[in-house]
Amino acid sequence: MTDLFPETILTDRLRLELLHPDDVDLFECYEAAAKSPHIEEVTRYLTWEPPQTPKDTLEFVEHVGEQYENAEGATYVVRPREGEDGAGAFAGVAGFGVEWDRRTMTTGTWLKKRFWGRGYSGERAAAMMTLAFDRLDLELVAVTAHVDNENSNRAITRYVEAHGGRKEGTLRNWMTYGDEPVDENRYSVAREEWEANRSEMAVEFDP
Repeated sequence: MTDLFPETILTDRLRLELLHPDDVDLFECYEAAAKSPHIEEVTRYLTWEPPQTPKDTLEFVEHVGEQYENAEGATYVVRPREGEDGAGAFAGVAGFGVEWDRRTMTTGTWLKKRFWGRGYSGERAAAMMTLAFDRLDLELVAVTAHVDNENSNRAITRYVEAHGGRKEGTLRNWMTYGDEPVDENRYSVAREEWEANRSEMAVEFDP
């Protein structure tokens, strides 16, 4: 596997483990996405639907594994660390894509409802910014959210502003949900903004 992106990311409360065909429990991933309680609520504003079969999960894992090998992005399983309620459990998925020519990382995540309201999304975002600016020498970290997703927009606003960033605006007909085009809000943090508002949270990358 390439070593451009880390296989494991550790924050104060989270462990992010690379989702890759060479080292993944496909059935754990399938159960987490297909049979988790409230999964329809979790995925309401996401651009993907829960897998219908384990083969759907295999295809997804192979897809993100290919992105990793091509240095286009990486996807991780999110697990709370020891001391957290639900330590070691499959809490959700976090990932990013890199547009090298634009020096930009675009991030995204979803969490099981059980893990909502803990600030995990912001902690994961701070780790991604550290990766983008300190390790990958990028210039911008961006994230979008469905205009109607109040919870995500509120959480994103909180952590983006905490790192000096801002909402750029609303992108009309930016994504498709099923067959319907929808508007999305875009937020971003630039390198100089992040450096002036650097997180004090410790982040470890392995390797």
